[in-house]
Amino acid sequence: MVGVPVGWEGDANGMIATGPPNTARKGWYQIHSADYLERGSGHLTLRQKLDKYLTSQGVDPSRYPFAYLTTAAKLLGYHFNPVSFWYLYSAEKEMTAMILEVNNTFDERRMYFLSSDDPSSKTADEILAETGVDVKPLTKPSTTTMRRAWPKDFHVSPFNSRKGGYSLVAHDPFAPMLEGSGSIDSTINLLSSKSHAKLVARIFSDGAAIDPMTMTTWRKLKFLFSWWWVGFVTFPRIVKEAGVLFFKRQLHVWYRPEPLKESMGRRADDTERQLEAIFRRYLRHLVNQTPAVVEVKYIPSGVSNAEGETMMSPSAQESIDNGRNVLEFKVLTPVFYTRFAYYAHDLEALFCELHDNCTIWISKPELLPKLIFKKPPPAFATRNIVDFGCFKLIQSLRQRPQRIERPLTSAQASSKPPDTHVKTDIRDFRISSMDAYVLEHESDTEKKVYRSLLLRMFVADRIALGSLELLWLEQLALRVLSAWNLTP
Repeated sequence: MVGVPVGWEGDANGMIATGPPNTARKGWYQIHSADYLERGSGHLTLRQKLDKYLTSQGVDPSRYPFAYLTTAAKLLGYHFNPVSFWYLYSAEKEMTAMILEVNNTFDERRMYFLSSDDPSSKTADEILAETGVDVKPLTKPSTTTMRRAWPKDFHVSPFNSRKGGYSLVAHDPFAPMLEGSGSIDSTINLLSSKSHAKLVARIFSDGAAIDPMTMTTWRKLKFLFSWWWVGFVTFPRIVKEAGVLFFKRQLHVWYRPEPLKESMGRRADDTERQLEAIFRRYLRHLVNQTPAVVEVKYIPSGVSNAEGETMMSPSAQESIDNGRNVLEFKVLTPVFYTRFAYYAHDLEALFCELHDNCTIWISKPELLPKLIFKKPPPAFATRNIVDFGCFKLIQSLRQRPQRIERPLTSAQASSKPPDTHVKTDIRDFRISSMDAYVLEHESDTEKKVYRSLLLRMFVADRIALGSLELLWLEQLALRVLSAWNLTP
């Protein structure tokens, strides 16, 4: 674990560095602000990102003028970081809050803000007393020891459901008054939905903290040769232990559910990133076209440096604040952008993705008909023969995406009878409203990008198991065979 004071930027004797990329690259262990809290925004410092997160939680950042981050820093450009601990201190230099930044192996993230002055939170001592878990601390309890419990709402392990809760006992590593030795001692308990202890995880210092500023060249080399491999084998170790639990212990696997609105979805792939930009412009177009007094707060998912956006209809811009219908539109996972392109009907797409597939969260679904008002089907008209042919093919290949139906466990998946009934959608699929928007309002370059993305997606469903990577390999193999046959 590497610890840095939040707000410090620089190079600590060539061992630890944080700050802009040109500064962070000077250290063996690197901490980039873009890797923490909200993804991206690398132009912001750790302090600025912390203040932004606290504000989003309704907390005044001035309550915590001092902060410290302990994390698995990057080494040689790589890190696997299951959890980072943010220690937040009051003006009196007492630890009064913490942030646990949890990452799972699916590239999803959840931040838990824990405050010692939250009267509604049940203390960890009460939870541990009920479950019978007894863990003796290595450090003496201080007045700023964090003892908190909270419900679990984030999928971390495939061998546990999303139900239950956590409890934390974390001792201030810098007590008293930010002058301590930096010894870490934190215990996290995984609790079942019936408050039974299922797992106890503990991270603690096995020796005195090492100050990089006092390290000699020999000591730095010795340290690096002793510890460089740890971060690289963390994920393989997890895979190995998961294999033991599944094959030897025969534990059931809980399939990954889509993240909840408090969590952060995985990073978007290249196709999803490009479709997000088009969908954002299309949503902005819908808001500008509606006669209703609507304000939409759009929050994207998975695209680094893609900020949220507030969109107001023309009538909403002229009305007073109290008269607006405010709709918060949050994308929970970037897979929504590709799934939305499969639908021919916008309302159907949004309600299916909201209720059935849980890829989006909308604060007031009843406002959707006002945003997407009914109108005649868009006329398919274009003077470009390439556009005409491509969009006709898109219209022909388009089909409603399959519902995301994941069984709860692997046992339920194996016991579920196969569905041999062929389901046919008898509705007349036509050019979608977003297709019509792209044809009418987007540039020739964007039209080309859009039709290429959709055609590759739809063709991959038929000949490449829905995988664009497999489709690329098939195209590569076809080109190699063609070149081989043409070779004299």
